[in-house]
Amino acid sequence: MSDDKTVMKAWTRAQSRLGRRQAMPVVCLGLISSMLGAGQVWCVANVLGHVLLPSDAGTPAGWSLGALVVLVLLRGLCQALSDMAAARAGMQARRRLRGDVVSSILHGGPALLRQQHTGALTALAVDRIEALDGFFARWLPASILWMAAPFVLGVIAAFVQPGSALVMALCGIAVPFGQAIFGIGAAVASRNQFLAMQRLQARFLDRVRGIATIVLAGRTEDEARRLATSADDLRRRTMKVLRVAFLSSASIDCAMVVALVVIALRNGAVLMALHQSGAPAAQMTETAVRALFVVLLVPEFFAPFRGLALAYQDRAHASGAAAAMVALPSATQVRAAEDRVLAGGGATGHGIGVRFEHVGFTWDAARGPTLRDVSFSVPAGQTLILAGPSGSGKSSIIEMLLGFITPEQGRVLFNDTDITTIMPQALSEMISWIGQKPVLFAGTLRENILFARPGADEAALQAAIRAASVDRFADGLPQGLETRIGEGGFGLSGGQAQRIAIARAFLKDAPLLLLDEPTSHLDPATEADVFECLRTLAQGRTVILASHSAAVGMFTGQRVDLDHGQVISGETAA
Repeated sequence: MSDDKTVMKAWTRAQSRLGRRQAMPVVCLGLISSMLGAGQVWCVANVLGHVLLPSDAGTPAGWSLGALVVLVLLRGLCQALSDMAAARAGMQARRRLRGDVVSSILHGGPALLRQQHTGALTALAVDRIEALDGFFARWLPASILWMAAPFVLGVIAAFVQPGSALVMALCGIAVPFGQAIFGIGAAVASRNQFLAMQRLQARFLDRVRGIATIVLAGRTEDEARRLATSADDLRRRTMKVLRVAFLSSASIDCAMVVALVVIALRNGAVLMALHQSGAPAAQMTETAVRALFVVLLVPEFFAPFRGLALAYQDRAHASGAAAAMVALPSATQVRAAEDRVLAGGGATGHGIGVRFEHVGFTWDAARGPTLRDVSFSVPAGQTLILAGPSGSGKSSIIEMLLGFITPEQGRVLFNDTDITTIMPQALSEMISWIGQKPVLFAGTLRENILFARPGADEAALQAAIRAASVDRFADGLPQGLETRIGEGGFGLSGGQAQRIAIARAFLKDAPLLLLDEPTSHLDPATEADVFECLRTLAQGRTVILASHSAAVGMFTGQRVDLDHGQVISGETAA
C-alpha cells in the first residue's frame, strides 16, 4: 500500500512539474490582479475616510473615484485574461493526458482488457481526465498564489500599518493547518467517489451490452433497481465530498473573521484615543483612511486562501485519478520491449513460424489448469487445425496468440522470438483474426472493411471484396458498399457478416491468420462457401484454425487434438 501511495505521489508531482509552465501566466496575472485589488481598496478607503471624517485639506474623492473606475476595468481585463490562460492550460494538459492514456491502452494490447474492465478504461479516458481540468487550470496556479499573493498584500499592509499586517500574517499561517486536516478527508472522499462512479459506469456498460438478454429474461426491473442503487451510492459519496469541501472553506472564514475583529478593534481603539486627545482633523482623517484600508484589505488577503480551498477538490480528483493512471503501462515501458523483425528467422513466403513450448495457463485455480504442457509447432506458411470438444483449450490458445493472455509456464515463439517481448502494436500488425461473430460497427460496408487498413486504395479494397465474395450480396443492395448497417452487423445475415470479416483479413494482408470457430453459427451451405473463401485467404499464410465443423476437412495441414487442455495427439491432415 505504501508503495502504491509513493507511486501515486510521484505521478502527481510529475504532472505538477509538467503543468506549472502553462500555469505561470495565470500566476502572474493573479499577482497583478491582487495588486490592482489593493489599489481599489485604497481608493475606496480614501473616499470613505474623507466622507466620514472630512478635513480642511479638502476631499480627493474625485480622483479616487476616477482611479477606482480605471482599476476596476483593469482588474476585470486581468481576470478575463487569467481565465483564458487557465482554460488554455487545462485544455493542453487534458489533450496530453488523454493522448497518453489512449496510447497506453492501445500499446497495452488485448491483455490490458483482462486486467481492467472496459468501463473503467472508458471512465479513465473520458471522465477522470475531464475532471483533471481543474487540477491544471485552478489548483496549480492556486498552489502558488496562496503564498505569493498574501505575501505581496502583507508587505503593502506593513507599509501602512505594521501591526495589522502582523495580525493578518498570524491568521493566514493558521489557515494551512485547517486545510490539511480537512484536505486528508477530502482526498479519501474523492477517491471513494471515483470508485463509485467507476462501478456505476462499468455496470451500466455491461447492462447496455446485454440489454437483449436482460429483456428476454424479464430482468429489466431488477437491473433497473441495481443501477438505481449504484447511482444512489454515487450520490451519497458526492455529497460527502461537498460536505468536506464546505468544512474546508469554513476554516478560512473563521481565520478571516478573527483577523477582521482584531484589526477593527485595534484601529477603533487608536481612533478613539486620537479623538479623546483632540488630534487635528487631518490626522484623524489620515488615520481613518489607513484603518479602513487594512480592514478592507483583509478579504483581499484571504481571497487566495479561498481560491486554494475551492481548488483543493481538484487536487483530490488528481489523487483519485493517479491510482488508475499509474496502473496503465507507460509508453516507455511498452517501447522498452524490442520490436523484433520477424520477416526472417525461418519465415517463408508470407507466413510466420509459430511454436508452443510446454505452455501452461490457468483461468481459475478452482477449476484447474486450462492449458497443461502444450507443445506444438507450425512451420511458416503451413496450417494447423486445433480439434477437441468445448473446454479443451482451443480458444485459450487463440487468445494467447492474440495477446489477451500470456503463458504462466513455457513460451510461445514467433520465428524464435518470445511473444512476450514483441510490442502489442507490432503483434497486432502481424495477425488477422476471424472469430465466431465478427465485430461490426454502425456505418457503411465500405467503412467496416476499410477498418482493417484505412489507407488502402480502391484497387486493394475491390480485390479484397472480390476475394471474400462480398460483391455477391453488396451489388444487390440499394447503395452497394455505401449501405449503412447497425452496430453488431444489424441488417446482415451471419454469412454476410463473416464475409465482411474475411474481406478485412484480405485487406490487412497479415502473415498469420487465426480462425476461431468462424462458421459455428452458419448453415451447411453458407459454411461451405465461407470455408472456400477462407481457403483462398489461407494461401501463403500461416493458419491456425480451431473448429468443430466437419467442413474443416477442406483444409490440409497438421492436426492437434486437445482434451482438457492437453495435447492428446498430433498428425498431418490429408
